[in-house]
Amino acid sequence: MKASQKDFKGQAATAARTASVFFFCGPDEAGANEAAHTIAGLLPDPGERIELSGTDLRKDPVRLGDEARSISLFGDRRHIWVRASGDEAHDAVVNLLEGEGEACPVLVVATSATDKSRTAKLLAPRGDALVAMFYPPDLRSVTGTVRDMGDAAGVQLGGDLAERIARAAALDIRLAQSEVTKLALYLDASPAAPRRADAQALDAIGARCEDDGFSELVNVVLGGELGKLPSELRRMREQGLNPVGLLLAFERRAAQLAQLAAKLGPRGDVHGLLDAEVQARRVFWKDRRDLTDQLKRWRGKRLARLVARLTALHRALLGNSQTAELLLAQELGQIARFAAQRG
Repeated sequence: MKASQKDFKGQAATAARTASVFFFCGPDEAGANEAAHTIAGLLPDPGERIELSGTDLRKDPVRLGDEARSISLFGDRRHIWVRASGDEAHDAVVNLLEGEGEACPVLVVATSATDKSRTAKLLAPRGDALVAMFYPPDLRSVTGTVRDMGDAAGVQLGGDLAERIARAAALDIRLAQSEVTKLALYLDASPAAPRRADAQALDAIGARCEDDGFSELVNVVLGGELGKLPSELRRMREQGLNPVGLLLAFERRAAQLAQLAAKLGPRGDVHGLLDAEVQARRVFWKDRRDLTDQLKRWRGKRLARLVARLTALHRALLGNSQTAELLLAQELGQIARFAAQRG
């Protein structure tokens, strides 16, 4: 089976019941991840989630089949989530399909892959598999999605406010969902007791990162400016910047870089692209210099690893609130040193 972002929602419930292998690909990494989460939530009995990386499976192609057919310690159900790049998981998927016995559901989120990749071509003709391809969304579609998120959370959003959230999230629906969830908590809203949101409520939850002084630290870290890093980390501590709020600023910038990189392609003109984006007012002119530098440092697999690292860090911060500031400072230092290698 094959699906695009237009028809995925209509096929998701059926696919979750009938398919056992799912391949999510395309230049919209956020959309592919969201679709994988949707399928995981629709599985009849998802059970325990086992995470594997594409790198691990490339080194050991037999492991996926073994894991999918093994039984957990207590005999519970499980599903496997694979984070891969391109066709890293191809040989492992081949071994999985050729194995004998019932296997648990396998969800592969493959950044940098398309529906023309070897893995996609392997799975698309099969009735027990789903290949879903996602392109970067446009402002209008994400604005509509944000309004749907608000309705589901009991937050009534006008078109202008929904568009502002979509822009602030750099069209990343995961970040937009985070803002809508914060709004619902702030307004004490629920589907049973809906509340109308306004600009003041959005300001109160800190949807914008510029006013909180996050942008300079974001640019120093992603630009690999190691000489400025100690003073910026010190400012973070002295001003008591919220670690999760600061991380959201990094996630927004990473999502923006992913959108721009998808438009740019492997051999595009960075300067020409950003000139056009500034002219179309999709990029603020003051951000042009920093985005130009960061696009040269964060492309392809490097950018995919950055997004995965920020996602893992977000989970770590939420689970370790007492040491969140220390965890964030340590990770930002590592990211900055990695960025400096491409200076």
